[in-house]
Amino acid sequence: MAFVLRRSLFGNTACSARFVLASGRHKSARQLAYLRNHLLLPGLGCTSVNSNNLPGCRYGSTDAAHPLSKRVTDTAEVVVIGGGAIGTSVAYHLAKAGMKNVVLLEKTELTAGSTWHATGLTTYFQHSLCNRRLNAITINLFKDLEKETGQEVGFHNPGTLRLITSPIRFDEARYEQSLSSWMPHSSKLISAEEVEKLHPFLNMDKITGALYTKEDGHVDPYSLTQAYAAGARLHGAEIFLKSPVLSLKQRSDGGWDVQTEHGTINAKRVVNSAGVWARDVYQMVGLDMPVTITQHQYAVTTTIPEIEDLGREVPVIRDLDGSYYVRQERKGLLIGPYESADTMKVQEQWFDSGVPQGFGRELFENDVDRISPHLERAMEMCPLIERADIQTVVNGPMPHTADFAGLLGPYLGLENFWCCSSQIGGIIHSGGAGHTIAYWIIHGEPPFDVFATDPNRFDKWMTRDHAIDMSRESYGSYNNVVYPKFSTEAFVLGRPTQRVSGIYEKLKRNGAQYGFVAGWEVPVWFAKGYDVHGFKPYFRRANWFEQVHRECEFVVNDVGIIDLSARGKFEVTGSDAQIFLDELVAGDLPEVGLTSVAYMLSLQGRVLSELSISKLADDHFFVVNEARSELHDLRWMLQQLKAMRYNVDIKNVTDDIACLGVAGPDTRTFLSAVTSTDLQDQHFPYGAIKDIQVAGVPVRAIRTSYTGELGWELYHAKADTLRLYDAIKHIETPDGVIDFGWYALDVLRLERGIPAMHSEFSMEYNALEADLGSLINLEKKTSFIGKEGLSHLHKGEITKKRAYIVIHSRPGVDPHGVETIWKDGKTVGYMTSGCYSYRINKGIGFAYVSPELAEPGTRLDVEIQGKLAPAVVTYPAASEEYIDI
Repeated sequence: MAFVLRRSLFGNTACSARFVLASGRHKSARQLAYLRNHLLLPGLGCTSVNSNNLPGCRYGSTDAAHPLSKRVTDTAEVVVIGGGAIGTSVAYHLAKAGMKNVVLLEKTELTAGSTWHATGLTTYFQHSLCNRRLNAITINLFKDLEKETGQEVGFHNPGTLRLITSPIRFDEARYEQSLSSWMPHSSKLISAEEVEKLHPFLNMDKITGALYTKEDGHVDPYSLTQAYAAGARLHGAEIFLKSPVLSLKQRSDGGWDVQTEHGTINAKRVVNSAGVWARDVYQMVGLDMPVTITQHQYAVTTTIPEIEDLGREVPVIRDLDGSYYVRQERKGLLIGPYESADTMKVQEQWFDSGVPQGFGRELFENDVDRISPHLERAMEMCPLIERADIQTVVNGPMPHTADFAGLLGPYLGLENFWCCSSQIGGIIHSGGAGHTIAYWIIHGEPPFDVFATDPNRFDKWMTRDHAIDMSRESYGSYNNVVYPKFSTEAFVLGRPTQRVSGIYEKLKRNGAQYGFVAGWEVPVWFAKGYDVHGFKPYFRRANWFEQVHRECEFVVNDVGIIDLSARGKFEVTGSDAQIFLDELVAGDLPEVGLTSVAYMLSLQGRVLSELSISKLADDHFFVVNEARSELHDLRWMLQQLKAMRYNVDIKNVTDDIACLGVAGPDTRTFLSAVTSTDLQDQHFPYGAIKDIQVAGVPVRAIRTSYTGELGWELYHAKADTLRLYDAIKHIETPDGVIDFGWYALDVLRLERGIPAMHSEFSMEYNALEADLGSLINLEKKTSFIGKEGLSHLHKGEITKKRAYIVIHSRPGVDPHGVETIWKDGKTVGYMTSGCYSYRINKGIGFAYVSPELAEPGTRLDVEIQGKLAPAVVTYPAASEEYIDI
């Protein structure tokens, strides 16, 4: 049975729509609904389908595993839960790496849940470096996997065309090309004429060009999963089907009792790759992860003569303005829309009550009305679709995290439990995710920076309603324009969470425009008077450009105040606190009454985190980190503490302690009006920390400022923030004090050459590449974590180094910190932070280049919005020497 999809189907009156059968007979929408209802499985709201009509099921049932016909094995080094593409990949990579006794447990059959009906799109294109690497590992694995296992994976690589159909998409394409030119398999901006040659069936009246990724395509998810499974068994892993996990209980030795219907496995480690059932598995161990199930629909046509006669496969199409993709399926086409946040469907009941009993290879009832605007657009863009018969409409479950970033890594407080689930692109991430988890388990750290997928980024602020709201918005905005320096600000549903400071409402009335970081409402800039409120992002200068300039000028010349409450804060106490922290960080700890910046390194000497450590007493330290790193770093600290067995207590006081920053050349005079403490250098030097009173409020004051100006950070009880803020704001001075936000803070720190965590510092770089030599003490007697890894590094292994650059770009076109660096016509590096410097009227930022190019005076070029801008490496303090680049 095949349905002919006509424009008349998508009229305003749903009941008048008609489906035309391939035989020429007609059935009304009401009659079709009757047939659908009779296919429903009781209690599931899902339909049973002929899997041979689906893209992922054209090779028949050849599961490379066996049903459980005997008692399950008693012990395992690793139990992997879930037999989809990701779970089988984890088992394959672990077994191939030499891990013995790897067991995979699948609830029903391999590929059940979401893998079997996935469309299998594969692309190197990603906005984040982390996801791009995961994707690349997967695609690069296909040929070797086929050769190794003898199982074809059904990979097609006709390329992908990300269509440009509006002026703003052209700016976006140039921006995307600028940030990826240095990467392997980068996308190329091509003309409309080139698009037509590659795909001759498009309506070229609407297309002005495209971003073309030549090596992209699609893979058969079913066959790929079978190949992973075959490879896992080839290397000694066991795969058991029809073996659902009933419970997970941690033992006193850190291992897990994995209970199944056929017995209990004593496992050293557990990996949750359960796909649709991942949230249910997380709940078994006490985690309320924001993993939702979205209904994702796509339509598949019958054979289209023009496609059949072409003699080659057409590229995958991504029409971002229409929010859908089209790829060739056999001799027809497959169309997959992403609906808006208002029309898409989240399985809220599944989120609340779990996946229904008996669900496996079922689908939801189709709802063509939801995707009709996207199909209309697809027919306009590719007229062949309008003349085609629709053979199948698939509506299947798509599991993903609320923010679409997936879950990859260990979780705080759960020893030997690994998250590897809920990636929005499960098929394309599968090889990379499996490789990463296997490497992490065996080597103690991931092979590259995967912080964006850290499971610890969620906490109690992520409520049930907020998770569902964010899921809707993430799905609904999947194809939205991606602007520089504008990500979390775009998400508005479910905000604010419980993470607001005591002056949230007051700052809002004062014009604060809020961003969103780790659940916190963060004031990023302030609108005053006739300023345009809200966020109007752009690829050149956005509506906050002059306002941020105003804030920067005030902080540089007078004094400003900023809400810095969005930080992780910890009290580290105990008789062994000094010893513990000395082994935890690579630099020297401060003396009592002082604060210093220190870095936690991985075992291999890569930069794990940046900490501000204040020593209050020999047995008491106050530790502050970046907001997004709060639980990520706490997990690492607690993991190391357990191994060291020291008498130390770490208390997370993040939500109890707030912070106001005051900075600018007049800060000392300004604060002296509300405190009796002597703030002069000889009594309160840089880096000093003291418990003082400010306007009667008890404050833990640290003389430091991320702006590079004279300043103090004032830590205090959250309940006192409003009183403290009001007292400071009402100090009578000629110019008063101005509020400034995190955008201005970022500009000021870059002007002073202050690097930042998750930009200049991450697991991408070891401490020497990150130029942390002066803050790393390889000579200290303590054998700190990462010391051995750094000691074994040879000069030739340092392939890149952090550098500071000044850029002479076109008027109004500024660096954003993601651009490619060129030298003599070749890509030689990339930026990690960037902005326009109001102080020197030039672009500035940090970059990673080869060590010989990191020397001051080196001339480079930076690709910004499709054109090269001259740049020079310099020291931040000497940047004005290079005004005439």
